[in-house]
Amino acid sequence: MPEKPILETLLRLRLSVGLLGEKAANGWWATAFLEPSSRAFLDPVFARTGPVAQMHGVTEAARRVHDARLAAGSFHLFRLPEEAEQDLHALIRDWSRSDATPIPADVAEATKVLDEIAAGAGVDAPGPKLMGDAGSLASADAWRQVAAVYRDAFRKGFQSYPYFSRT
Repeated sequence: MPEKPILETLLRLRLSVGLLGEKAANGWWATAFLEPSSRAFLDPVFARTGPVAQMHGVTEAARRVHDARLAAGSFHLFRLPEEAEQDLHALIRDWSRSDATPIPADVAEATKVLDEIAAGAGVDAPGPKLMGDAGSLASADAWRQVAAVYRDAFRKGFQSYPYFSRT
């Protein structure tokens, strides 16, 4: 189970990759949950929990794309152990109540978040990239490397899917 600073990094990373993967940015998934205009559609239904709805929408879209390209049962940025998913939900809910939502405003801000988090070499080729086993999920270094993979994939114009094996 990741600690709170890692959960905050995971949330920022999930939202940034989520925005960069949407159809208006890089088109990895065909959604627009994190675009500013989406709030006009979500706010009437989710008046107090708009950022939560945005995160869950983009997470589900990205999860489906990742799951289709990775081995069954693997973990990735959009599919974490249930306890971590619950903690991320609580964190975005708390942030949305305080109007301190970490949803990037645009592609430039999302890219900046990736640059801030990323460390190490990313990728030179598309496709799945094993980052370690489930024990690595609580490692800040592992998530910095995941950020580097996404950063390089977006910059180089191909899709790459960092993941963790269950064992």
